[in-house]
Amino acid sequence: MALMKVFYEDWQMECCGSPFDVGEEVAWKLVAYDGEDRRHGAEAWVENHGGPDRETVGRVRAIDLVHQEFLAHHDPRAAEAAELADVPPGTLVFRSTGRRLKPVPGPPTLEPVRSCPRWFNAFEEEEQPPRRVPFRVRRAVGVLVALEVSDATPHRPGDRP
Repeated sequence: MALMKVFYEDWQMECCGSPFDVGEEVAWKLVAYDGEDRRHGAEAWVENHGGPDRETVGRVRAIDLVHQEFLAHHDPRAAEAAELADVPPGTLVFRSTGRRLKPVPGPPTLEPVRSCPRWFNAFEEEEQPPRRVPFRVRRAVGVLVALEVSDATPHRPGDRP
C-alpha cells in the first residue's frame, strides 16, 4: 500500500462531492498534477466533472483544511462618499455586490480535521468594517488528503483506461 497526497478543491466538494471522514474508504476520479503544477504538495486532484473513466479506491488516513490568504480588491460595504458626493438626492445608484480576490504570495496553512466539510464558507475570516480596500480574507480552499491506495499512480489528462 502507498500513501499519496490528494487535493480536493472546495468547489468540487460543494458542487458534486460527498463528505468523508478519516478512516473511511473512498472512490474518486483522480488526475495527476504535471511536474511543478502540484497544488499544496498534492500528487493528484479529485475531478468530479470528467476526468478518468475509472475511480481510484483508497482509505483516508488524514485530512487537512487548506487555508489561503487573499486580498479583496472590492468591498460593497466600503464607504464611497467621495464618489457619491456629487450625486443628486433621489438618484438611484447601483453598486457591485461581488468582490475580487487575489491570492497573497506565500504558502497556505494546514489545519488537521477528522472530517471533510460539505460547505467551506464557515471557514472564511475577513477584516470587519470599517476597513480599507484592499483588505485581507482568509478562506479554506479545499482539503489535502493523505490517501492510502494500492496503486499510487493517478491518471494523467488524456490517459486511456
